[in-house]
Amino acid sequence: MIEMKDVYKRYPNGVTAVSGIDIHIKQGEFVYVVGPSGAGKSTFIKMMYREEKPSSGTITIDGVNLAALKNTKVPLMRRKIGVVFQDFKLLPTLTVYENVAFALEVIEEHPKNIKKQVMETLELVGLKHKARMLPTELSGGEQQRVSIARSIVNSPKVVIADEPTGNLDPDTSWEIMNIFDEINTRGTTVVMATHNKEIVNTIKHRVIAIEGGRIVRDEQRGDYGYES
Repeated sequence: MIEMKDVYKRYPNGVTAVSGIDIHIKQGEFVYVVGPSGAGKSTFIKMMYREEKPSSGTITIDGVNLAALKNTKVPLMRRKIGVVFQDFKLLPTLTVYENVAFALEVIEEHPKNIKKQVMETLELVGLKHKARMLPTELSGGEQQRVSIARSIVNSPKVVIADEPTGNLDPDTSWEIMNIFDEINTRGTTVVMATHNKEIVNTIKHRVIAIEGGRIVRDEQRGDYGYES
């Protein structure tokens, strides 16, 4: 599903963010990406949805080599990938419904399918009753649920989450994790960068630890392994 082979990322200022990454993630896996600040986690995550391009090596998602992909083809590739950010990135002037529907409109989904898919997805994340509200009328946890709904409404094969509970209180973080677990149970691959030690140690999944731009640990049902 996701494969990296001998991947390096060097920035123009001379910093090497990741070095010699080799990894394989199967369809349907749930993977935590952990490590200290500045370890290379964000670069590792961003390369999976081509926000960053590797300096060398190959990154293949569902048979497509992202490293060789032309920039004009990136939007088409991203239809297979849902991305959830720490700061939500919702469109403030659009309602909950419109924010989620936008993800389908940009891929030119048939209008008659949009309402059905959006409402089903909002029901999954527990926000069907707030479809007409604006993001500013929601709590942080609710905004993150909208972000998740937007990322999964077109049934992507993989969801990539970059610190999705980083701005949320503990109780809300558990609610968000339950949604990710449900998404994964339905067959979607989930890759999540996180600093949340308690969640990683409680909801057991595969753990990939990155330090100094290199993978130093890769364990099934692993622990967080760092002070948080």
